[in-house]
Amino acid sequence: MTVDGRRRQTLRLGALGLIGAATGSLALSSCGAPPVAPDAPAQPDSPNDGPFRTGTGGVPAGVMLEGHDAVAYFTRNAAVPGDPAMTSSLHGVTWRFASAAHKAQFERDPKKYMPQFGGFCSNGINYAVPWGGGGGPNTWRIYRGKLYVFGGQTSRDHFEVDTELNLRRAHHYWNAEVAGTNAFVTRCKRLVLRVPHYRSDAALQAEWEALRAAGRLPVMPGQAQVVPAAGA
Repeated sequence: MTVDGRRRQTLRLGALGLIGAATGSLALSSCGAPPVAPDAPAQPDSPNDGPFRTGTGGVPAGVMLEGHDAVAYFTRNAAVPGDPAMTSSLHGVTWRFASAAHKAQFERDPKKYMPQFGGFCSNGINYAVPWGGGGGPNTWRIYRGKLYVFGGQTSRDHFEVDTELNLRRAHHYWNAEVAGTNAFVTRCKRLVLRVPHYRSDAALQAEWEALRAAGRLPVMPGQAQVVPAAGA
């Protein structure tokens, strides 16, 4: 076997090993997972104690939400940078705040303000792929009282082609495959073994544009970042 042949074989074996490790990890993480199909009309609440997406947006490793204040999304309806000197630690990660009042609010009820899915892109979790963070302008949405972040505005747009269905799928895959796992391993597995409803960015963009033209997006561009709870 040539050197190049041996190198290719090594790469193939490495990829197979990584996928095998991911599959084994997911099998273990799925023990006790809710027996609910991803398109079922209701999903149980997702645990929110890891893994976490940190260190994005130029902030140091371990900092959540690209350094933005988790409380400000709710109180100011805006992505507000936190003060590096005003922090709180929870679940082994760091949260920054713009004021002492916001820090105190978070510490009284962190579950209320934490982003869903550990701060990973919600549209990625819709495909069982924990990758990408968010929290800056146009990369977040408060939907029915909970904070969701996205890897970019386009990711948010694509998620909102069918918000309710994608939320159900994201909560399913977080519960069944992602929560409590190594995000890198889980991501590698699902980048190879796609979920059944996977669609390309081009297909999603075409659908989003058609819905926008028809005025039928769940949240039309230019509307408020905060979508109220039903009946509110």
